Amino acid sequence: MFRQAIHDLIHWKNRPDRKPLIIRGARQVGKTWLMREFGRTEYQRCAYINFDNNARMQELFNGDLDIERLVTALRIESGVAIDARDTLLVFDEVQEVPRALAALKYFNENAPQYHIVAAGSLLGVALHPGTSFPVGKVEFLDLSPLDFREFLLATGNESLEQLLASLDFSLMKTFKGRYIDLLKQYCYVGGMPEAVARFAETREYSSVREIQHRILTAYEQDFSKHAPAATVPRLRMLWASIPAQLAKENRKFVYGLIRQGARAREYELAMQWLVDCGLVIKVGRVAKPDMPLTAYQDFGAFKLFVLDVGLLSALSGLDDRSLLEGSNIFEEFKGTLTEQYVLQQLVATGIRPYYWSAEKSTGEIDFVFQQGGDIVPLEVKAAENLQSKSLKNYCLKYRPRVAVRTSLSDYRQEDWLTNVPLYAIPVLTEILKKLPA
Repeated sequence: MFRQAIHDLIHWKNRPDRKPLIIRGARQVGKTWLMREFGRTEYQRCAYINFDNNARMQELFNGDLDIERLVTALRIESGVAIDARDTLLVFDEVQEVPRALAALKYFNENAPQYHIVAAGSLLGVALHPGTSFPVGKVEFLDLSPLDFREFLLATGNESLEQLLASLDFSLMKTFKGRYIDLLKQYCYVGGMPEAVARFAETREYSSVREIQHRILTAYEQDFSKHAPAATVPRLRMLWASIPAQLAKENRKFVYGLIRQGARAREYELAMQWLVDCGLVIKVGRVAKPDMPLTAYQDFGAFKLFVLDVGLLSALSGLDDRSLLEGSNIFEEFKGTLTEQYVLQQLVATGIRPYYWSAEKSTGEIDFVFQQGGDIVPLEVKAAENLQSKSLKNYCLKYRPRVAVRTSLSDYRQEDWLTNVPLYAIPVLTEILKKLPA
């Protein structure tokens, strides 16, 4: 299985100013596999240490954080002869020994020659009180589920992925049916590595759904294991409400859907916990699409998505027969899966999206984001009806240089609009770079 993040890790390895790297991401998005594969392919040796339920490591890092002492112990623990010139040190589930995180500061300051990659599923929420985080002494890499391009590679469609990367839309049009069929599969299977691997091996949707439900159950068990006890009931109610929130015509998050009379202040901690764990993606509203978007964010209005389109389809009880009924999967509960899919591809390519809505009308743009010196509006169309009233009104008011609509229709460039096929959203940034100035 290929992950684009391998290239990011190779770039990190070759930088002279490299700092210890922490890979962040939700449980089961493939952090452990990525670190070990990186160690296997790019280093002579890989010293892998799992900190989960590891009393020896707990005792080691509770003591003196002298680098020589630590390396000696890590050599014994991993069974690998650690040489800074050719060995990757992997700290997995590092949040379970918070002092190991603190030790990264000393590696950075006193022994920068060591190559260290760490990962943790609950970083940011599982740190014990009083534990210092090595601010400024580490780097971060965020890992998401597989995007659509990685899904194509994992399912044996390398030539279609290469064609997508080439931006040859006239040739892509010839294979439009295959792309759409694969996109239907992706909206059901999603990008969780275990689910994708099982689907690539068996092509059985039922076994994929079993894996997804097992992952969702593990997430809910994490609520009880790691969250403050008083927050757990609110976590469960908030998490369970997400499909209903997204099924509304207006996807703005409404606390009253969690339970009647619910207030924001009651659920702020639960929501931040889910965001910090990487289980949900919060898309804020901007009152004005201007640079920088963060300066115009309306903190009282937002949409809440989950981390993976396949997990959303499982949470929502989507039947696999929907895959066989034309383009129904793209229109399921008012196009929610399609919007989730697009968001997931944007996030995977490093884009931080917001949405825009007018103050006193129903006009709304699904996503807006910064690209170079532009604010790009992006409208998502699940159905064949391509009327774009909101996007047209937005363009008349704000005159963006670039406006994008994504749908099942083919690529075309109009005077005021670029239509990008849904299956080509993973290469949207490359498309935008090629548009005339």
